[in-house]
Amino acid sequence: MKNTSNNTDNGLADMVKNIAQTIERGKYETDSEEDCNAYDYLSDALDFRWIVQNDLTFIGARILVAFGGPNVWIDTDKKKVEGYWWGDYASANYSQDPLGIQECVEELYQMRLDEAKRRK
Repeated sequence: MKNTSNNTDNGLADMVKNIAQTIERGKYETDSEEDCNAYDYLSDALDFRWIVQNDLTFIGARILVAFGGPNVWIDTDKKKVEGYWWGDYASANYSQDPLGIQECVEELYQMRLDEAKRRK
């Protein structure tokens, strides 16, 4: 985990680490007793920035999952969660994605691409 804050007891670093651990665990806590998947997890995402090759082949996405204080992004290409709060920065890598976020955003991207092609 990278943290550029002078405050070692940083809520931003904890938040970023928690999100990375949630992705790696493949489960997260909700008010519901049902198992939740990546679509459920991303249902409140605020923004998606697609990472594609020149021919529009999907590579990954940056997903804004918290905004306004702090701002937190999940980058599926780098397998990294990054948080920003004023001048502070924290990041945490994840090595696996049993939650299926990468597959979810790839499917969402493909749906948006197909929709754009139909509109032409």
